Amino acid sequence: MSKLTHIDGDGAAHMVDVGDKSETVREAHAEGRIAMKMEVLEAIKANSMKKGDVLATARIAGIMAAKKTSDLIPLCHPLALTKVAVDFTFLDDGIQASSMARLTGKTGVEMEA
Repeated sequence: MSKLTHIDGDGAAHMVDVGDKSETVREAHAEGRIAMKMEVLEAIKANSMKKGDVLATARIAGIMAAKKTSDLIPLCHPLALTKVAVDFTFLDDGIQASSMARLTGKTGVEMEA
C-alpha cells in the first residue's frame, strides 16, 4: 500500500513541504462524461438555453475553479498556473468535458485539472 503524502506518522493532516523540490514544467489532464436528457443536449447544441451559452459559461467556471483550487480543496498549494484549458465534445447521450492545467513549479497540477 502506498504512503499517504498529506498524513503524518501520527495520522494528522498536513501540507507537504515542496521547498526543496526543483521547478519543472508540470501538466495534468482530466476528463469526465456528463450524461443528460436528449432534449437538454439538443438545446445546448443549438445554444437555445434561456440563460445563454452553457458551454462558454462552463468553460469560464472551470478555468476559475482551477485558479482557486487552493481555496476550495484543503492542503492544496496556491499555484501560479501558466495555462488552463477546458474543452467539450458532444457525445450521443451527453458531453465529454476535458481539462488541462500547466505551470512551471515545484508541485503538480492534478487537482487543478
